[in-house]
Amino acid sequence: MGYRTVDLTRRHFLSATGLALSAVPFQALGLRAGTNIRRTTSGFSQDVTAGYGPLQPTQDETTGLPLLHLPTGFRYLSFGWAGDPLNDDSETPGSHDGMAAFQTSNGLTRLIRNHELRSGTSFSNNTVYDPNAGGGTTTIEFDPVRGVTTGAWASLAGTAVNCAGGPTPWGSWLTCEETVAGPGGDNNYQKPHGYIFEVPLEGTATALPLRAMGRFVHEAVAVDPTTGIIYETEDRPLAGLYRFIPAQADRLMLGGKLEILSLTGVPKADLRTDQQVNVWHPVTWLPIDDPDPSSIEVNSIFLQGADSGGATFARLEGAWYGEGRIFIVSTDGGEAEAGQIWEYDPTGNRLRLVFESPSFDVLDMPDNLCVSPRGGLILCEDGSNQSFVRGLTMDGTIFPFAKNNVVLNGEQNGFEGDFREREFAGATFSPDGRWLFFNAQSPGISFAVTGPWARGPL
Repeated sequence: MGYRTVDLTRRHFLSATGLALSAVPFQALGLRAGTNIRRTTSGFSQDVTAGYGPLQPTQDETTGLPLLHLPTGFRYLSFGWAGDPLNDDSETPGSHDGMAAFQTSNGLTRLIRNHELRSGTSFSNNTVYDPNAGGGTTTIEFDPVRGVTTGAWASLAGTAVNCAGGPTPWGSWLTCEETVAGPGGDNNYQKPHGYIFEVPLEGTATALPLRAMGRFVHEAVAVDPTTGIIYETEDRPLAGLYRFIPAQADRLMLGGKLEILSLTGVPKADLRTDQQVNVWHPVTWLPIDDPDPSSIEVNSIFLQGADSGGATFARLEGAWYGEGRIFIVSTDGGEAEAGQIWEYDPTGNRLRLVFESPSFDVLDMPDNLCVSPRGGLILCEDGSNQSFVRGLTMDGTIFPFAKNNVVLNGEQNGFEGDFREREFAGATFSPDGRWLFFNAQSPGISFAVTGPWARGPL
């Protein structure tokens, strides 16, 4: 079958994923670690004045609890807690992770959200892939005018370790399994795992794995709406950056070809450390001959690519398309092992490092990311310190936007504990750009934040 690419209407894709066409393009970011970051006696600290000002405890409009610290003028509500009832009488599972927002025909925002659960039985009897796997996705409807949720349901169940994923230009969510376990094993899986599944905006998924997209420890995907090519990240200490060229962009079950990135003229390049910002590297793409091997080890796909000259990254996690570029997070890349942000230019077929964290105080192991409608990046932290949602501006300034302050004593669904060091995930803007959604993975909470965005860079 011949492979083709299609024009997927960039305007529709940007609207569906909350990216305004007026967003400032990232053609020449020049992001530099240290720009507008002040050195202190303990290392580095962010310039909070570059964002929206200092953070302060802010009450959740749902529970009345100060679950987040936000800048003055911003408000938020929590929703979709683990344990909340779904429309099909099942309960919302926990471990909230990757997420995207879409516009519906009736003016509502529809969120499709991952649940990074490994073990246990399927949380729903609908659209089940493996009854012995606890992960999947839920879909939530949100009214951006009234600021309330209007419904939620299980849209895919029986998958495992659904970490991140990405929206497609044709109006669906690609959810990624971050494990290659099964069949059998400690969790007694009935099916093999390590695949990508497609979840439609309406209704529920078919629960069929997209095998041609590869079986490996997936994290996120980002789709170029001009070509339909899908870029895939891998969350392993030795990781590759892959792209999938579909036979037909909006019919992924028809198959395609999987490839790994390699630096042109530098086979087997190691990009984990000793990298300079703002240096463009021309790249080539090498075929993965067997994307779904019958016998698989945890790094089977990477070894195929590395043996042929593929580049090595450190733990690739978040990926997001914005204004013609693909942005990719290396969670513990860099000299400080605190994180890198990479940018791939599909038109020029080139890659560069745009930011490297010099210290865990500056950026502590970023995970999910998204592009703001007004320019800049939103970064969710997954470090060992108290977690933040950070902003990264066009000139390289990094600043805190939200701080995790989740401490519970049974007030909501019986949860108790100090969750302030647990990760944030799933950042995504509503299509109108007014609401920023993100998740606290533990105990499992979704947040919707709104406020004076025009006052700052996000």
